[in-house]
Amino acid sequence: MCGIVCAFDIKQKSEDLRPQVLEMAKSIRHRGPDWSGVYSDEKAILAHERLAIVDPASGKQPLFSEDKKLILAANGEIYNHKALRAQFPNYKFQTESDCEVILALYKEKGVDFIDDMNGIFGFAIYDAEKDEYFIARDHMGIIPLYMGWDKHGTFYVASELKALEGVCTKIELFPPGHYMSSEDGELIQWYKRDWESYDAVKANETSITQVRQALEDAVHRQLMSDVPYGVLLSGGLDSSVTSAIAKKYSQRRIEADDKEQAWWPQLHSFSVGLEGSPDLAAARKVADHIGTVHHEIKFTIQEGLDAIKDVIYQLETYDITTIRASTPMYLMARVIKSMGIKMVLSGEGADELFGGYLYFHKAPNAKEFHEETVRKLSKLHTYDCLRANKSLAAWGIEGRVPFLDKEFMDVAMRINPEDKMIKDGRIEKWVVRKAFEDMLPESVAWRQKEQFSDGVGYSWIDTLKEMVNEEVTDEQMANAHFRFPIQTPQNKEEYYYRTIFEGHFPSDTAALSVPQEPSVACSTKIALEWDEAFKNMNDPSGRAVAKVHDDAY
Repeated sequence: MCGIVCAFDIKQKSEDLRPQVLEMAKSIRHRGPDWSGVYSDEKAILAHERLAIVDPASGKQPLFSEDKKLILAANGEIYNHKALRAQFPNYKFQTESDCEVILALYKEKGVDFIDDMNGIFGFAIYDAEKDEYFIARDHMGIIPLYMGWDKHGTFYVASELKALEGVCTKIELFPPGHYMSSEDGELIQWYKRDWESYDAVKANETSITQVRQALEDAVHRQLMSDVPYGVLLSGGLDSSVTSAIAKKYSQRRIEADDKEQAWWPQLHSFSVGLEGSPDLAAARKVADHIGTVHHEIKFTIQEGLDAIKDVIYQLETYDITTIRASTPMYLMARVIKSMGIKMVLSGEGADELFGGYLYFHKAPNAKEFHEETVRKLSKLHTYDCLRANKSLAAWGIEGRVPFLDKEFMDVAMRINPEDKMIKDGRIEKWVVRKAFEDMLPESVAWRQKEQFSDGVGYSWIDTLKEMVNEEVTDEQMANAHFRFPIQTPQNKEEYYYRTIFEGHFPSDTAALSVPQEPSVACSTKIALEWDEAFKNMNDPSGRAVAKVHDDAY
């Protein structure tokens, strides 16, 4: 995981702006504590903060083409970089960095190359000869990317909001699956799939075998690393599956096509929770079953409460679900970092792909079920992707999410939606459970969905609710529309988080970068129509789904 800050269309003198850009980059150095690099000329500045995962010795950035005319600042991993490199036998690569293939692709193909890559990324290329730039973000927004304009009209892109706050008068999210070229300045959607339409998948056959092979391939690809790595293991289905697959391949070195023994063959797994939490017990059972070196990180409620201000600064959000779940993850990441781990696999994305949230029990038919999964995926960059990336990046750890692998997503989303439905005795994510039941303890393979913020211990959320009820008065809520006329908080918990967010990021343009939508158990607003009981609720906890969650309110 790295951080980038780039300035284009510079309206000031470059030598005057360079110190400012370096300070902006310093604000996100937690993302890349291993090296700082910068390129600048009269018309552009590209700064890079590096977390070295692949080719630590020579892969520092910005990267250059052989003739030095193309400059690249990239945050990300290109999992198929070796296959792509093989397509360019005459291109003279300067390093072993997986990201350098981006320069070769751009030089040979222009802007029409992004879908060739399987990876996670947010990058900027600058053509010094033509004074042109090209910016792109991965298919799901797994890697964060923002853009902004200062009062002079200089255009910036940055990995995090905090680099732009106070400098830019206008800040926007750079949308996932899009690119921008300075030739026209337009945002162009490059990631489009046929499966977004229900009609394209409604008659498909479902292959359990294909799902299993595709996910195993995704995990195998994403174990690419030249540094120690681990797995996040909550004890839920998704992280248990990715951990079990990772254990299967961890003995061999992926970068050597499995022909060499892994540099760090002993796989370490990590779980977090309050003393006695459901997740800790389930994670221990999985770890013993698959044979990882397992580490339990236990936190107290007070430690969680004390961390919230820092979590909001690092996550750059006031979304309730994200903060509830990010706080334990943020605390866990610090311990993982202390053990020398620089990369982890995590289970995000499965619930969106397979309809795993408990409110999907209420889906009236396969069409609405499928369309909700598509909606959930389109919003993931502002919720779970943001949480997984920034909670870990706060401590210089890279998070990878195999369920959101571009190739695996095509397999998962082309399954007949009828076979994802929760009916006829099948529980949520039945397809995934069936595909991997032989690799997991039965009690875990068929464990009910538990949202991360619930699974760390129910008293975590219950205490948060009690605390904000004491901290925020009824009068403050009644006048919230005066205090926060833009995206007015809808309840006391959101008000509390928004107040902290405002202290870190006071501008209205920063506030508008955060999503706000009524939700039950992480549903979209549209899915609230599925059940009459949902319509007057706004509670993202899975326990809000009455008669579905075993411990519903």
